[in-house]
Amino acid sequence: MKITRRDLTFLLPLLAATDASAQSSPTPSKTYDYATLDVRVNGANKQRFFFDASTRTGFTVRVHETELAPNQMPHASHHHVHEEMLFLREGTMEITIEGKTSRLGPGGVVYVASNEEHGWQNVGTTPARYFIVALGGG
Repeated sequence: MKITRRDLTFLLPLLAATDASAQSSPTPSKTYDYATLDVRVNGANKQRFFFDASTRTGFTVRVHETELAPNQMPHASHHHVHEEMLFLREGTMEITIEGKTSRLGPGGVVYVASNEEHGWQNVGTTPARYFIVALGGG
């Protein structure tokens, strides 16, 4: 493949931006004490945010815990570019991904691929507590 000077005028700014983001300060290794996390309250629901970080390679990772009241959804069904994992700690959740619904109890894990329509609801009689790990940009 032959690259022309014109091609380089388009590629050089992109390469410079890519290199700059890869060299931004990665989040250092750290522990997070659950008892010291700020709690955000939204009606009967609560969230604790652990971190929104970049690795040394520039990969974005975000982690939070949600306590979802019975019969509640955190938000409407949606999709996004990043992948997402849910780790159910307590409660009973109904998970819908691309129109297919599953029911999970404590210890259940969900993986949602990029741009797939998904949503969940606490279908139990007690609060559901789960961790979300968002992987990548978006």
